[in-house]
Amino acid sequence: MNAIYILWLRQIKRYFRSKSRLLGSLGQPLLFLLALSFGFGPIFQKAGGGNYLEFLAPGIIAMGILFTALFSGIEIIWDKQFGFLKETLVAPVTRIKIMIGRTLGGATIAMIQGIIVLIIASLIGFKFSIAGIIPSLAFMFLIALIFTALGTAIASMLEDMQGFQFIMNFLVMPIFFLSGALFPLGDLPESLSVIIAANPLSYGVDGLRRTLVNAAHFGIGLDFAVLIGTSAALLLIGGYLFSKIEI
Repeated sequence: MNAIYILWLRQIKRYFRSKSRLLGSLGQPLLFLLALSFGFGPIFQKAGGGNYLEFLAPGIIAMGILFTALFSGIEIIWDKQFGFLKETLVAPVTRIKIMIGRTLGGATIAMIQGIIVLIIASLIGFKFSIAGIIPSLAFMFLIALIFTALGTAIASMLEDMQGFQFIMNFLVMPIFFLSGALFPLGDLPESLSVIIAANPLSYGVDGLRRTLVNAAHFGIGLDFAVLIGTSAALLLIGGYLFSKIEI
């Protein structure tokens, strides 16, 4: 457990020491939050959808977590190139502990990003249930854990940062846009509904909506079950791929 804690702590310290990283990772979620909530809010309300900010904010919180969690995998490639990963792998610690420590660190950072977006959303008018804060934090952590493990799994198979960034850019937007973060999930074409149902982020966004504004499409029980099952599967896959890294 000491090795897991040390690797987790390293991730946290690196995050708080890099002010540009903290601010830069908030740019896109805040742009979506401000531009879409005030731009499409009146149209959404006239269509009978209610307050668009309340609908949108949980999706943008998930977006902030998604981006930070997936791109945390680039640190593995960075450490490969600068030799730190080699020093870590030769330590008398199992590789699965190294992977868990790094993944928990990345997930914690992504969760912090989600909390910051939630605070900013509340400052511009997002009203949420105080009683839902604790379960919403659980959903944030599960979203962060899933996509940090996915980023770790992908990074474990790659050697260069450019390839990793290309794959992430290919994945991140479809995952986000096909999660129901920006639009209601009712009355969609069947093919699109199937894709959204296969996207784990859909259940994270749905869980955040249920806990923060008491609105859900799938149901909170199904949301938790899918997220827990997906996180366990990706941790196993990520752990296996990480164990096969050769330096």
